[in-house]
Amino acid sequence: MKYAGRLAAVAVAGALSLVACGTDDNTPAGSSGTASASASAAGGLSGTINAAGSSAQANAIDEWKKGFQVANPEASINYQPSGSGAGIQAFIQGTVAFAGSDSALNEEKGEPEQADARCQTGKAINIPMVTGPVAVVYNLPGVDGLQLTPKVLAGIFNSKITTWDDAAIKADNPDAELPSTPIQAFHRSDESGTSDNFTKFLKATAESDWPHEPGKAWPADAKGQGAKGSDGIASSVKDTEGSISYVEMSYAENSGLQTAKVANGSGEFVELTADSAAKTVETAEVKGTGNDLKLSIDYNTKTPGAYPIVLVTYEITCEKGLPAEEVELVKSFLTYTASDEGQAALKDLGYAPLSGEMLTKVRTAIEAIS
Repeated sequence: MKYAGRLAAVAVAGALSLVACGTDDNTPAGSSGTASASASAAGGLSGTINAAGSSAQANAIDEWKKGFQVANPEASINYQPSGSGAGIQAFIQGTVAFAGSDSALNEEKGEPEQADARCQTGKAINIPMVTGPVAVVYNLPGVDGLQLTPKVLAGIFNSKITTWDDAAIKADNPDAELPSTPIQAFHRSDESGTSDNFTKFLKATAESDWPHEPGKAWPADAKGQGAKGSDGIASSVKDTEGSISYVEMSYAENSGLQTAKVANGSGEFVELTADSAAKTVETAEVKGTGNDLKLSIDYNTKTPGAYPIVLVTYEITCEKGLPAEEVELVKSFLTYTASDEGQAALKDLGYAPLSGEMLTKVRTAIEAIS
């Protein structure tokens, strides 16, 4: 973290990012430019980082770009929120410097080996950067503070519970006036790390009611209605009375959507906040080795006050092996995102900042990029 000169300016930019406004992305979508790490006359970096992936972290990237580009006005971060699956494929193909993904590289699909091959002289690493609590959002006027167990959620998204006045929903909401409105369950139509994490939660907590295997692609047998991207989910729920879905917390807040309390492993119904989600992430186990920080989330957490549906968005890049013209820009940008200022900015956006031992490990992994 102790870079001389240049990153001192980046640290100052972090404070400025809290008051900056607007998105400063001067690179057209589809630009094929690569990073140039030559210093500008003002002492900052110049060039373009092309990156793609998780739409769940798009709001965080937008915020980070502001602060980073204050210190480096000739640098541009071109992030395309194309979805986690598309981002990983773009990284493997070598068209982006890093991918954002709501799930670590998938061993069963051979993604680590493919990503390592792209890195050539090193290996690809998963660096957790954004904790994005997954909100269960719904549109049911007059029904606030809805409480849902994993079993009921599995029944709804598996098309077994089809009306809002179903006895199973009533049992957990005895004081609510639930209408007979049909339930319209929306899911991501594109491959998504948010879907991967949500289906992992259902499988881990309500297996008898969720027979499908977790994955980035929504299981066809579960049916429901699809919408593309986190913004598409938020818009669909907002426009459809009787609807329900899952979306990263910042999109729920930005769209003013109703969010449900979800029961954790001890049966406690927990309201979603940055702090209640952070309690679940704090118990996560690192499954990767060295600077690969792949995490295992306990969706059945019994920690008091812990909200159980969380995802961690990783930045996936090469520990060693990035093209020389990309290394300094990628490393400097990720260093800023993991700074105290960069992480502090997340809480106002509906994310849970990293802290403690996890943040230390993240900073060590970024330092190793060369």
